[in-house]
Amino acid sequence: MMTVVHHRTVDVGGQAVFYREAGDATAPAVVLLHGAPASSFMFRGLIPLLADRYHVVAPDLLGFGYSAMPPVERFDYTFGALTDAVEGFLDTIGIRRCALYVQDYGAPVGWRLALRDATRITAVVSQNGNAYTEGFVDSFWKPLWDYAEDMTEEKAAPLRGALSLEGIRWQYTHGVPDTSLVSPDTWMHDHMLVSRPGSMDVQLKLFSEYPTNVALYPQVQEYFRTTQVPLLAVWGRNDEIFGPDGARAFRRDLPDAEVHLLDGGHFLLESELPAVTALMRDFLGRALPV
Repeated sequence: MMTVVHHRTVDVGGQAVFYREAGDATAPAVVLLHGAPASSFMFRGLIPLLADRYHVVAPDLLGFGYSAMPPVERFDYTFGALTDAVEGFLDTIGIRRCALYVQDYGAPVGWRLALRDATRITAVVSQNGNAYTEGFVDSFWKPLWDYAEDMTEEKAAPLRGALSLEGIRWQYTHGVPDTSLVSPDTWMHDHMLVSRPGSMDVQLKLFSEYPTNVALYPQVQEYFRTTQVPLLAVWGRNDEIFGPDGARAFRRDLPDAEVHLLDGGHFLLESELPAVTALMRDFLGRALPV
């Protein structure tokens, strides 16, 4: 039977949040939080492969995908504000407890959700979603740290380049052994949305806010130690944004963390969807017995 994926929009605090949803609403919930410059579109293949057992929900963060993108003059784009919207979204659609899949920007949003209410999170799947400084690859991150310290147009230039069509394509294809597995729809879709009027201002504001996520890492790591939340780290070993040391580091605070380094890049689902799905179904089947 073909899985039906619904595409919905809900009002959260006066802002429209778009989301993809599939599965029985009474089943254990799995919430998928995307990275930048992506959206819930990155989960288009994964959602149907989990929905036979789980209630799968993937929202677009504010400023991304088809969710609202208020201008920076009217909305303060911080990672706390993005978390507020996701928290309000989950409350609005009635998801009290859930497992999280976090990737890239989805990680600092997910960690904030967990710090606000640890009982809400039943398990975590981190796919190149960082919680340790070891995960940062300096060659990619230095321009962002420089910009956060001095938000000039000169310092913004390399960040704008990272969001060019070629820069986004690199994020999808770099480190992928067989790039023919990665659909051009990915980087074309993301580039189209990031090229909307006002979108670059949103992205630059969030770049400037990224150090707040690093400052939160000690609390996140204490959350891991205190709760021993079940965690699966499934990582593209060739990612030159968040390197594999970021995956290995989870075991420092979660000795039972399951860490798998696959031969892929930053957006691992594009080339290793069957492998990631198998690992997730096995892990969730033990962490969230249906």
